[in-house]
Amino acid sequence: MADAKTPASRPLSPHLQIYKMTLTMAMSIVHRITGAALYVGTILLVLFLIATASGKDAYALMSAVYGSILGKLVLFGYTWALIHHMLGGIRHFVWDTGASLTDPARENIVKATLIGSIALTIIVWVFVAVK
Repeated sequence: MADAKTPASRPLSPHLQIYKMTLTMAMSIVHRITGAALYVGTILLVLFLIATASGKDAYALMSAVYGSILGKLVLFGYTWALIHHMLGGIRHFVWDTGASLTDPARENIVKATLIGSIALTIIVWVFVAVK
């Protein structure tokens, strides 16, 4: 077997303290966070669907919970996470094709993802509030 190097003699991988935080790095982190938030939000959606199927009392309780200010805030965050994660996936798909990898184009598509997710979330909620 080949001689294994001791951990002290191996070069260390660069850490976040070495790199300057860029918007692209931040959006990569946010993409991962929104993915985890979608997992939790989907559980809340399933609970609502189970309550709907369970009868009037369970539906009324879940409607009251999700209709409260805190419930609406959670649903607003879930909507933003869903839209932001979707746009982040489209951004990664564009990058996988080899497009928008230059420095200004990369930053522009990241900004468009952030601005687009906020704008689309507000548009969705304006239509929800109008009913």
